[in-house]
This record gives sequence, structure tokens and C-alpha cells, in this order.
Amino acid sequence: MKIRASHILVATKEEAENLLLDINNGVSFEDLARDYSKCPSGRDGGDLRWFGKGMMVKPFEDAAFALKEGEISEPVETQFGWHLIKCTGIDEG
Repeated sequence: MKIRASHILVATKEEAENLLLDINNGVSFEDLARDYSKCPSGRDGGDLRWFGKGMMVKPFEDAAFALKEGEISEPVETQFGWHLIKCTGIDEG
């Protein structure tokens, strides 16, 4: 199984929570990724392309694979910072 996901990486939980509020109020996830993400994927709207299990750090992977397509995670902490993760595709094959 593989998924396609986008994410926004920020330094603090508070930043992630504030961005999640913006998303819930209708602001585009992709626009916020371009404006705020500290990951190079931000310039692509946070798109990480397709990946399988074992390719991402465990807390990120666990959160990403628990999402349904179109869902956005609560803030997830890894050694890189705080992430909001959006599942954009699921390939069961």
C-alpha cells in the first residue's frame, strides 16, 4: 500500500494549530504550505508524492497512514518539527 500526502512543516505546535485553524476556516492547505512550510516541498504546496511504509519517520508515517483521502491530521511532532499532513491519494495495490 502506498499513499500520496502533502505536509506543512513548522517549528512549534502553536504554529501548526494556528495553521489548522486557518485550513478549517477555508484557507488553502497548499497556499499555507507555500507560505509557511520549512520543508523544500512547501514550494510544491507541500506535496511529498507517493510513498510506502518505512519511507518516513515513524510518527509521521503512523499519522499519514491513519488518514482517509482528503483528511488532514492534527499536529504531529517528529525530530524535524511539527507537521500537518494531508492525505491526497491512497493506492491499495
